Amino acid sequence: MGRVTDRRRIVHLDGETAAERIDTLVAEEPLEIRVGGAAIAVTMRTPGDDFDLVAGFTFTEGLVTAPEQLSAMRYCAGADADGRNSYNVIDVSLTDDAPPLDASPSRNFYTTSSCGVCGKASIDAVRVRSTFDLHADDVTVGRAVLAALPEKLRAAQKVFASTGGLHAAALFSSDGEMLALREDVGRHNAVDKVVGWAVREQRLPLSASVLMVSGRVSFELVQKAYVAGIPVLAAVSAPSTLAVEFAESVGMTLVGFLRGAAMNVYSGAPRILARVEA
Repeated sequence: MGRVTDRRRIVHLDGETAAERIDTLVAEEPLEIRVGGAAIAVTMRTPGDDFDLVAGFTFTEGLVTAPEQLSAMRYCAGADADGRNSYNVIDVSLTDDAPPLDASPSRNFYTTSSCGVCGKASIDAVRVRSTFDLHADDVTVGRAVLAALPEKLRAAQKVFASTGGLHAAALFSSDGEMLALREDVGRHNAVDKVVGWAVREQRLPLSASVLMVSGRVSFELVQKAYVAGIPVLAAVSAPSTLAVEFAESVGMTLVGFLRGAAMNVYSGAPRILARVEA
């Protein structure tokens, strides 16, 4: 298994002084995802929770529409510079009732740690439909519960504490209990790892839950939450216009700039305003 962090000797400059020191860096390595031996995606990720990442990716990208369609995952041979298995290739086996791989204009992806899925053949290929109806989820979340989430997220980020270079996504109950947290150099990978955990634990749909992310909110992150049936998505930073429009259209509550008691509610405000604090 690849290392999550690595240590490097650097020169630290402070004013007129210069000093050598050891710095801890977050690891970034490619992961090739195969289905039935055929390569369909390469994602740049932080090693760790790879099966969660692959399970989440296959579900949020519509390669499977039900957890039971993901029948097996295994590491394949992928040698590093020293000839050892790099654990950077995972082959997925799907059941016969999984959607055919040629169902969309393109099922070949390249994902980076910064922008997520790139290179799909058309705009239609970007949109993945969910089998879950967020409009029917009547969960409410208190403002005090939301206000406490960023600190809970940060406190649980073990690798971020040593590197300062990781994104995180955490799933919470409507009362603020942390259910799962995953870290990764890519925002989209962190979300896929959380969704993949839920897929593997047979917990979908993720009704009455809140997904908290450490960065900004793109269309892609809203879509991943939507496919998993998550009704509330909160972030410490800003959403994009398309993220807000998509959240509104699917019935998701979207919160941005969540910093203490202050927050912007971009869609689905009744889920928050309807909650009476104890």
